[in-house]
Amino acid sequence: MSDPTSKRRVFSGIQPSGNLHLGNYLGAIRRWVDEQGEKENFICVVDLHAVTVYQDPDELRDQTRRLMAFLLAAGIDPRRTTLFVQSHVRAHAEGAWLLNCVTPIGWLERMTQYKAKAAKQESVLTGLMTYPVLQAADILLYSAHEVPVGEDQKQHIELARDIAQRYNHLYGPTLVVPEPMIPKVGARIMGLDDPTAKMSKSSASVRGHAVALTDSDDEIRRAIKRAVTDSGREIVFDDSPEKAGVNNLLTIYQVLTSKSQDEVEADFSTARGYGDLKKTVAEVVIDAVAPIRSRYEELMEDRGELDRLMAIGAERARSIAEPKVREMKEKMGFIVPAEL
Repeated sequence: MSDPTSKRRVFSGIQPSGNLHLGNYLGAIRRWVDEQGEKENFICVVDLHAVTVYQDPDELRDQTRRLMAFLLAAGIDPRRTTLFVQSHVRAHAEGAWLLNCVTPIGWLERMTQYKAKAAKQESVLTGLMTYPVLQAADILLYSAHEVPVGEDQKQHIELARDIAQRYNHLYGPTLVVPEPMIPKVGARIMGLDDPTAKMSKSSASVRGHAVALTDSDDEIRRAIKRAVTDSGREIVFDDSPEKAGVNNLLTIYQVLTSKSQDEVEADFSTARGYGDLKKTVAEVVIDAVAPIRSRYEELMEDRGELDRLMAIGAERARSIAEPKVREMKEKMGFIVPAEL
C-alpha cells in the first residue's frame, strides 16, 4: 500500500486520437497544469486504449507524438509530473491481465459506454469489452488516490474501485481504492455548433464545432463568432436549454479567467449583445491558445528532445508500476524471478 504520509497521487489518462481542442484544454489539461505542485501527478498517453478500434499505425505514432508535444506545450512540467506513454510501461498490459482474472464478466457487460459502442458495431472486439480493466490497471498500478474525470467516466472509476476491493479481498491489502474527482467548473465544454453536446475530439475537424489548439488567431475568432446562441440579449449564467450556447461561452470565459460567476456576469453587464460576448471570449481564448501553439510547433520540430522527455517519463513510471505488478504476482502465487 502507499505511504500515507506522502502526497496524494492523481492519475489521468488521455487517448492519442482525434484533434485536441479547447474542451480538452479547459476540461482537463489546464487543471493538470495548475495542480502540479499540490499533488503527485501521473499523466498517461493511453495508446493501448486507442487500439480497441483499428488505428492506422503511422497515424497512431504521429498522434502520440503530437499529444505529448501538446501536453508539454500547455505547461505539463516533466520535473513535477510523471508524463509518459502507456505502451512504454509493460506493467500496464501485464497488470490488466492479472485484474482481468479477478473481474466478473457481468461487471463489464453492464458498462454503459461498452453497451453504447457495441450497439454500433457489427463485430465487437474483445478489447472494447475489457478496456475498462486496462483502465483500472492504469490507475491501480500507481496507487492513485484520485482520478479526475467527467461525469461520463465516473462508472469506469467505480469499476476500478470494485476491482481493487475484490483483489484485496482475495489476496490481502495490495491496491489503493481510488476516488473519482469531478470538477465543478469546466468539466464539460460543449460544442460551439451544438451547445447541448460535449465538444468532441472526433468532431473537432467539423467546421464550427470546436477551437483546435492548432487554430490561428483568425480561425479562433471565426469559430467563436459562429457559435450558436439564441435570440435573446441577456448575458447571464442560465441552465435552461435555450440558453445553452450563452452558458457555454460564459463557462469558457470563466475557466480561462478564474473568475466567479458573479464576476463574469459583471464583466458583461454593459455588453451590447452576444456580439460583444463572442469578441471578448475570442480574445481570451487567443491569449490562452497562442503560446501553446507556438511551443507545440517548436517541440514538433525537435524530435530528439521529445523522445528524451518521453523516455524520462517512462522510466519514472516503470519504477513505480513494475514493483506493484511484482507484488500482485507474488500474492497471486506466481514464482517471480529476482531479476523481474
